[in-house]
Amino acid sequence: MRNIIFLSLLFSFSLVGGQVPTGDMIIRKGTVLTITKGTLTETDILVQKGKITAIGKVLKAPAGTKEIDATGLFVMPGIIDAHSHIGIDAVNEATNPITSEVKVGDAIDPFDLSIYRALAGGVTTSHAMHGSANVIGGQCQTIKHRYGLMDPSAFIFKDAPRTIKFALGENPIRVHGEGRGVQPRTRMGVERVIRNAFAEGQVYRDKMKAYELEKVKNPNAVPPVYNERYQTMADILDGKIIIQCHSYRADEILMLLNVLRDFGVKKITFQHANEGFKVAPELATFGAMASVFSDWWAYKFEVYYSTAYNATILTRNGVVTSINSDSGEMIRHLYYECAKTQRYGGLSDDEALSLITINPARQLGIDDKVGSIEIGKDADIAIFSGNPLSVYAVPLMTIVDGIIRFDKENDPSDMRIYIDPEEATPAYYGREEVDECMRGTDQMFNNRH
Repeated sequence: MRNIIFLSLLFSFSLVGGQVPTGDMIIRKGTVLTITKGTLTETDILVQKGKITAIGKVLKAPAGTKEIDATGLFVMPGIIDAHSHIGIDAVNEATNPITSEVKVGDAIDPFDLSIYRALAGGVTTSHAMHGSANVIGGQCQTIKHRYGLMDPSAFIFKDAPRTIKFALGENPIRVHGEGRGVQPRTRMGVERVIRNAFAEGQVYRDKMKAYELEKVKNPNAVPPVYNERYQTMADILDGKIIIQCHSYRADEILMLLNVLRDFGVKKITFQHANEGFKVAPELATFGAMASVFSDWWAYKFEVYYSTAYNATILTRNGVVTSINSDSGEMIRHLYYECAKTQRYGGLSDDEALSLITINPARQLGIDDKVGSIEIGKDADIAIFSGNPLSVYAVPLMTIVDGIIRFDKENDPSDMRIYIDPEEATPAYYGREEVDECMRGTDQMFNNRH
């Protein structure tokens, strides 16, 4: 009982006045990989109140400012994972082909040890996504890895644009058509579900606009019945929400581009997009972005065909591309994943590192705050023992808002916030579901005959 009271007090006072804590520090003499402004040697970074305020050599800092000696070390922007499922209570609301009204950000789990493990890989921000059981799933949440705080709201990335999960192909077909006998049962059914949803959003938006005009003349005008599902679709049509679409096959990617053109929707990032390289010029022309795996495919039939050159081909065609994890394990070594593009396509250091920094920031609409080391941006920083594109590099320290959230040398061996004596801990960390996007749906198929 005493432990429960103690945890409750920690939760209550983890955020004083609702303010997220920030820190001051100066990082001295590191090799700074700015990503957008080249590499700076023996350079200092001054951080005040969680923001980068100066970058240069032999900077002066206010008395008492914490100093980090980065001599011989590499300093880069905190890594951003554009496709993750860590830190949330549930992944799929697999009860209807369209569940655009639900939000994974309503239930952030601050105790999820996966957040700390991500920090141990230099990852400071992730995009916590709804899964791919639905054609149009729930709204996602961009989170900051402020591990150690107890208030779930502290993890919300302030002012990050709203995003929503769409899914094409096998997953929604299997869950709804094959699992429940409702549309979609085919790929053409997936397209129809999307078109119908946009059409309903248009009708709802038109009714709301008509009401707004009517109430100017008639204060007693009765508004339409509020429907959050339709309102969300209307917000997508109005460009207020960025679509993040689970996709594999080139034909389906082209299909959705055509649907979006018909409805005037312009903001989309295709997630996975294993066959994106086949339609890279079309993606670039549309202005669509792509968040892909480095070399993971053939784990099911619809993703049988791909290439490790995917990210490079997309990049060379002008598509804003990122490499993501979709995994609580792979998130820890995204710096290795992006390095593979130097073997498969010969991307430069900055191009490769852009795939896990500024590019995912652009895809999530947060590139004005994170993704590169620039004055005025958040002090989300990762420090490595060597060049992060080297297999010999080790993350030593990860900083979020000017506060050290991971310290290899000084963190205790057990970083769980709440220790459950009954928790089963595997001998090695690496077991995971084949498809994290389908987490929580297994029970839907266990009793099928």
